[in-house]
Amino acid sequence: MSDKPLICPDCGRDYPRSERFCVDCEMPLVYLPGSEREMSERQRKARKIKPQYAEGQLVKVAYANNQPEAELIEALLLEEGIPSLTRRSGGFDVPDFLAAGPRDVLVPESGAEAAREALAPPAAEATAPVEAAPNSSDDAG
Repeated sequence: MSDKPLICPDCGRDYPRSERFCVDCEMPLVYLPGSEREMSERQRKARKIKPQYAEGQLVKVAYANNQPEAELIEALLLEEGIPSLTRRSGGFDVPDFLAAGPRDVLVPESGAEAAREALAPPAAEATAPVEAAPNSSDDAG
């Protein structure tokens, strides 16, 4: 919590921390902009993780062909609140190509099912068959 006073976002009037709403505008009070501390990248990622998906042993839920693909999968999982970890797949330990080669994407056991659902391709929507338009050359006989 900040020791700075609260302000009304509408009229800008200052209030003590004991107040919650502006008496004039009836708007909820907020802290001064810029009073919050800047978070690191690691802290921003940690805030997205849902605790129910962070328990248990690591299990493989996906395979990526290279590092960028693995990072994309990690980002998709993080958006769903699922923590993940990548490691180089066995049998591809070439020191000169650290970013190349296949990767395994691992998540805690409690998030494995949710991760597989998040990474599954979207279900195909059922659409009505499109009827072919009559051929105009048949009518011009």
